[in-house]
Amino acid sequence: MKLYGLIGFPLSHSFSKKFFTEKFEREKIGDCKYELFPLEHINELPALLRKHPDLCGLNVTVPHKINVLRYLDWIEHDARNAGAVNCIRITAESPVLAAFSGEVGIKGHDFKLEGFNTDIYGFEMSLKPLLKSHHYQALVLGDGGAARAVKCVLENLGIEFKCVTRRHSPGNLLFSELKPHHISQNKLIINTTPVGMSPNINECPPIRYEQLTDDHLLYDLIYNPEETLFLKKGAEHGATIKNGYEMLVLQAEKSWEIWNSKQKHP
Repeated sequence: MKLYGLIGFPLSHSFSKKFFTEKFEREKIGDCKYELFPLEHINELPALLRKHPDLCGLNVTVPHKINVLRYLDWIEHDARNAGAVNCIRITAESPVLAAFSGEVGIKGHDFKLEGFNTDIYGFEMSLKPLLKSHHYQALVLGDGGAARAVKCVLENLGIEFKCVTRRHSPGNLLFSELKPHHISQNKLIINTTPVGMSPNINECPPIRYEQLTDDHLLYDLIYNPEETLFLKKGAEHGATIKNGYEMLVLQAEKSWEIWNSKQKHP
């Protein structure tokens, strides 16, 4: 039996477990199982891997997408640029330990951990069909771990962007500093914050929604609820709206493709 799973904390409800369990049943994949592994601290990862030698792949969610990097033997280019990993492929072979900032990886193990960021793929593939020529500047609401994949995609697509945050950070705008011209000039607005996520469905990021037009595209990484207040307010002003569900599906399928790929990395 091949074992896959999700690490993060807390894991009270998981899109990934439901998705992969249904996928295995639907596609009659009888030799695979997907489990949740709530790890409060990332330093519990080595013990988890030793306890489950049949683990072939892991998804990674908050709060470990960034601090898991030090345990990996190889990191894919875009994931390294983003500084975040949400997919790990585990192969049973002698590791080649990278040597940046001291020793990395898990000392003495007989498997190799390869890190990818399938959020990048999922976001890009779900965003690109909606882009038009006037979507060349963007506002990214939030600048946490979830924003890393978004920023990587925007850079790859040549879309200029500015992050908007509640607290001051060099180079970012504060929500309190947003002016009408920020909304009118940036026709693509992406919410990477948890504001508006169930059960807090009556909340939304504090932007000037009255400045939105039918040229705007609003993308919310949240998928529960299906239409957040952020998206509802956008739709009321004619904007095109998109939630994060397709991104989740695409990143999950990409994880499956990676786990089953035979490609070797140094």
